[in-house]
Amino acid sequence: MSTRPHILLGQTLGFTGDPFRDGPSAARHNSHGAVLIEQGLVTWTGPADQLVAPKDAQTTDYGDKLIMAGFVDAHVHYAQTAIIASWGKRLIDWLNDYTFPEESRFGDPDYAATIAARYFDLAQAHGTTTMCSYATIHPESVDAFFAEAQKRGLRALAGKTCMDRNAPDTLRDTAQSAYDDSKALLERWHGQDRLGYVISPRFSPTSTPDQLSALGALWAEHPDCLMQTHLSEQVEEIAWVRDLFPAARDYLDTYEAHGLLGAKGVYGHAIHLEPREKDRLKELGASLVHCPTSNTFIGSGLFDTAGLKSQGQTVGLATDTGGGSSFSMLRTMAAAYEVGQLTGTALHPSQLLWLATAGSAQALHLSDKVGNLAKGMEADLVVLDLASTPAIAQRAAQADDIWQAVFPTIMMGDDRAVADMWISGRQAPDD
Repeated sequence: MSTRPHILLGQTLGFTGDPFRDGPSAARHNSHGAVLIEQGLVTWTGPADQLVAPKDAQTTDYGDKLIMAGFVDAHVHYAQTAIIASWGKRLIDWLNDYTFPEESRFGDPDYAATIAARYFDLAQAHGTTTMCSYATIHPESVDAFFAEAQKRGLRALAGKTCMDRNAPDTLRDTAQSAYDDSKALLERWHGQDRLGYVISPRFSPTSTPDQLSALGALWAEHPDCLMQTHLSEQVEEIAWVRDLFPAARDYLDTYEAHGLLGAKGVYGHAIHLEPREKDRLKELGASLVHCPTSNTFIGSGLFDTAGLKSQGQTVGLATDTGGGSSFSMLRTMAAAYEVGQLTGTALHPSQLLWLATAGSAQALHLSDKVGNLAKGMEADLVVLDLASTPAIAQRAAQADDIWQAVFPTIMMGDDRAVADMWISGRQAPDD
């Protein structure tokens, strides 16, 4: 980490509130802004003409490019990197035909390390600076993910995926080994540098009640950790859960009955929720994660972002690599906008950007560290070129405000829009 202060000049965008609650005015935009980075933190941001610059500061001028918090991807399967964009089908078919055969390879440390490096290369190329990932049942897959994240100085979260039924023999653990392996990995990695361990039962159909209870016990012993799983992704899946857990009130109850429901629970998809489930999730302050490219790619359904937010739910946004069809949070925002249109609400650009940064950080209980361009936050930043392609440039040139200027990049942008990145106050190397 450089000890010299560094000043970034350009357009700046941060949030003082939640635009779903407070409207676009929750965003703070400066057309001629500045960011002061010292010791890996943002120590000042605002209009450039108000900055009192330290005498020894370096300066990088990005012109009219937009400086904002790096993207936070709240639900990823890094081990599915190599099978992204495999021909569709439904959830269970997709798991059996693509996911499980690929994940079976991650007991090989070299293969796990290769895919981890590839995943981080692709995610960072699209401006993602924090991610929360499932690994596989193999401890080697967790070690590979965290070792690569640590090498890059990233704030990253992950956990061993636990399954002891309804999966190939090569991907099954047991209730006891899931507990033992997860505990050992947690003790090895949680809190090391910028890393966090996440207790990770895949979903109720692939865990016996004994395994769910074992992981619930582990979570009770380590309540500072997050717990992530899947919830109510497809109607066939929900029917399967009902058959497997006939005594459960609903899908969420299969977790609640085993100690896997709480404020630090992160529940992916959550499309087809029952009224009781919504009430319990809100009551406990648990997090829901919208995975729009995945939900449309395998035909799961339409997540009601605006409706759930209006009810007071905590909502993050995610690529869901590799069920999701893109590593890009820009493309993910575009898909969230399109899904919003189909559910009757046109999400505002401020809401989309908030979901991909501050909203996802809130869902992961990291909002005091990343996800916003504000004083005291870790300096994980992305610099966006709002005219990265001819098609985007010609539309942005007609913009009357920042929202008209940034929306074409949300809808049509890709890795070409990522002009630069800063990780923990250091400029990311060009690969």
